[in-house]
Amino acid sequence: MVALPAATAEGVTLFAKNSDRPPHERQVVQHVPSRREDVTATTHVAVAGHPEPTFALTGSRPTWMWGMEHGVNEAGVAVGNEMIITTDDPKAEPPGLTGMDLVRLALERSPDARTAVDVITELAERHGQGGTGHDHVELPYFSSFLVADPHSAWVVETSGRTVAVEEVGRTRAISNRTTIPAFDEVHRPAQVSAEPFVDPRWEACTAAVGSEAVTEVGLRQHLRRHVGGDGGWTVCMHVEGLEATTASLVTALPADEAPLARFLLGSPCRSVYVPLLVGQPFRTPRPERFAALVDADRSALDDLEASLDAAVAEGVVGPGWNDEAWRCVAAALDALPTTPATG
Repeated sequence: MVALPAATAEGVTLFAKNSDRPPHERQVVQHVPSRREDVTATTHVAVAGHPEPTFALTGSRPTWMWGMEHGVNEAGVAVGNEMIITTDDPKAEPPGLTGMDLVRLALERSPDARTAVDVITELAERHGQGGTGHDHVELPYFSSFLVADPHSAWVVETSGRTVAVEEVGRTRAISNRTTIPAFDEVHRPAQVSAEPFVDPRWEACTAAVGSEAVTEVGLRQHLRRHVGGDGGWTVCMHVEGLEATTASLVTALPADEAPLARFLLGSPCRSVYVPLLVGQPFRTPRPERFAALVDADRSALDDLEASLDAAVAEGVVGPGWNDEAWRCVAAALDALPTTPATG
């Protein structure tokens, strides 16, 4: 989801995304520093390096994959992707870039959202999309993308090497389906119905950002909601043995300062968003620490999240969430009271 400044309470762009992945798959939140390289080795293929120094970024990725599920760079560009089904068959494609590879490449190479759109378009057209997007199973897919910066936002939808782009007016949401009208008309398969599993979530998220003025706290609350579908196909997803929300991101993108991004590992309903200053190195507790929060009392988690927000607002935590700050987080996690999990 994205809301541009005119649609938000604080007058800054807000970007939010849940990552729905196989329940067993772990993700890690990672700082990627600026670098130079002649060749970039992505998940399945190598691509030419970028002639300029890359932008430092903070992103979340499955531990086995090079690419990012979502992230923010030091220039204030946020990018995330969604798997979509189209009239083309991704299994027929040779190994290429994954949607998550394109997310990371756009973050590393883009000073603004429009450039990120161009990076995704150029690389998808040149290298194609192919190779599995899931660990231990051959499941390639095409992607849609939401791209934002302090001033603009864009939707990018792909089918193979074909790309469509739409600029966002005030607010926008995407999900696991084609949504750009002309592209949707041509590339959504007639035999595939997205209604039971996708459309209710997409509609719920569209309504969430459409209820202006949008707030960062409101987006966090929405990403925790079990609304938008039956059988666990909800915004905070719990489809046993198949799909679950395993990471989340909510970030504000101010025009005149470094972005502060809030990353969550695990299910949003059972975990906490930790604020990180984008572009600064940090140490994160192991992902299993956050997975263990399934047994924690929700009110205690809310208190912890509020205390982390207050620490940033009051300047108690220094730039970048250094080792000392993360020791405080780990201590707070250890002190949380727990109750039996309720599903």
